[in-house]
Amino acid sequence: MKKVIIQKLNEKEIDEKGIRSWPVWTKEISRFDWTYSGDEECYIIDGEIVVETDDGNYHIKPGDFVTFKDGLKCVWDIKAPVKKHYNFP
Repeated sequence: MKKVIIQKLNEKEIDEKGIRSWPVWTKEISRFDWTYSGDEECYIIDGEIVVETDDGNYHIKPGDFVTFKDGLKCVWDIKAPVKKHYNFP
């Protein structure tokens, strides 16, 4: 099962999920290890990230809707400052 799922949502889907009312997280250029304890959904507003996993690297950019699955162990390599909406469904 894939642990990182990247999608493109249209405006209707963004509105239906209520994404713009989700909390916002920001982070400067940095690199850190992360393990997910529970699923996380996020919508990237700004920034550029390479998420390194055992299954390969994922390049994430503005407009991407990303689901990180429970148990994922990865490295976040933030190439440009990140701003994202996030949710724990």
